[in-house]
Amino acid sequence: MTSLFQRAMGPDFESLHPMLQRRFGVGLSRGEACVGRGVMTEIRRGPWWTVPFLQVGRLRNILIPDVGTDVPFVIENYPYSDPFGRETVTFVREYDVRGRRRRFDATMVLDGARIVDYLGTHQHLAVDLDLRVEDGRLVLTSDAQRFYEGPFGFRFPMLLSGRAHLREWFDEDAGVFRIDLRVTNRHFGFLFGYRGWFTCEWFPATDAPDRLKPRRHERRT
Repeated sequence: MTSLFQRAMGPDFESLHPMLQRRFGVGLSRGEACVGRGVMTEIRRGPWWTVPFLQVGRLRNILIPDVGTDVPFVIENYPYSDPFGRETVTFVREYDVRGRRRRFDATMVLDGARIVDYLGTHQHLAVDLDLRVEDGRLVLTSDAQRFYEGPFGFRFPMLLSGRAHLREWFDEDAGVFRIDLRVTNRHFGFLFGYRGWFTCEWFPATDAPDRLKPRRHERRT
């Protein structure tokens, strides 16, 4: 059995840089977790009117409203089986912005041949991910988004949301992973973004600490 990313990307996974293959090979079958520690050299946001949306997202650890440079951060990727029996991998990021702790919670599952990224403490937002490889780098683009709350669920209109464009690669000269994220809206332009670097450690794991798991798991994808 292979990792979520291996199954979603198929043969393209082998085109990733070997260090990215190890990082995104985290899963239950390998029994391994990956913890990255590094620095966001820049966290920025769009115009002033984006702040209320970022503040709302902050309440459920979906977005962070702060900006800054040289911000220490940790990203924790642990595999576990959720209450519905789905293999899940945490992508929980924690930032130290001038002494303020901020979190961006995400958990990923495989639905058919696609990865669904649940965002936030209660998995309110489910986002389809498009994955491809460019020169050994992982290029991730978010696609359709759905909002779930109790019995209600609806497709979130992209007019009111952002599309994430993320690139991650391994810098062999520096011996670090590098990451660059931009969230944009087709009509309103740039909303939020960051860039930085980190190093990784791998640990045996077949479960995630409770502190990294969402408070509520959503069955619907």
